[in-house]
Amino acid sequence: MTRLAVLGSPIAHSKSPLLHAAAYRELGLDWQYEAEEVTGGALPDYIASRDESWRGLSLTMPLKRDVLPLLDAVDSTALLTGGANTVLFDRRDGALSLRGFNTDVYGVTEAFREAGVDRLGSVQILGGGATAASALVAARELGADRVLVSVRDPARAAELLALGRSLGAAVAVSTLGEPHGAFGTPDAIVSTIPGHSETGFEFPEAVRRRSVLFDVAYDPWPSTFAASWLAAGGTVISGLEMLLHQALAQVRVFVGGAPDASVPDETRVLAAMRASIGS
Repeated sequence: MTRLAVLGSPIAHSKSPLLHAAAYRELGLDWQYEAEEVTGGALPDYIASRDESWRGLSLTMPLKRDVLPLLDAVDSTALLTGGANTVLFDRRDGALSLRGFNTDVYGVTEAFREAGVDRLGSVQILGGGATAASALVAARELGADRVLVSVRDPARAAELLALGRSLGAAVAVSTLGEPHGAFGTPDAIVSTIPGHSETGFEFPEAVRRRSVLFDVAYDPWPSTFAASWLAAGGTVISGLEMLLHQALAQVRVFVGGAPDASVPDETRVLAAMRASIGS
């Protein structure tokens, strides 16, 4: 039996096993996909101990960055964002190569597009981790040329500043919760803050009405931000949409070897995956 797993800590809340099981069932593949509690310190030994039945891994934070030194190759998106959420055990001619991919960027862009947002001019990103880097790249792919990164400690935003500038975007940094008057009201706000975290602030109602909120968190749902946006009559994109689309790209990697290698009957597969999480 071919085996796969999503790794992280904590991981019990993950909906990835539901998504992947639905996909492989539709594809007629007898593949096993599990959730396993693994920390960064245990990751090298865990990967080294996988036998030939293993096809690949999905990774949550902070493993997306921890895994990079363990890989033999990474795709351009993982290299750009500094994080890989997908590992393929590529076995050819008796040799094993660990290949890393980032499907989070695809997950963000597809979630925006599915919500009818095909173009962005300005975006505010809350948080400064690997998911924030993916959100920045996705925003740029959708045309955003002005980005405000809001973090608890602005001194830790140097990597995102450098990434934004390398992409040709004008990037500013602010302290999380403090207004940045010169930036104005963004077209979209992307929160990469865990849904259970208390931020201690709320956006003005005018912002919640005008700006699209993309909240990467999906557990618990609605998050504090999502609830406040909905109360104001604003537009909210759930993190489940990102999870769904990035998982489809992972299925492409595990089945076809690349995130752009469409699987058979992909529309039907995606519908089954969506139904598995009630999205």
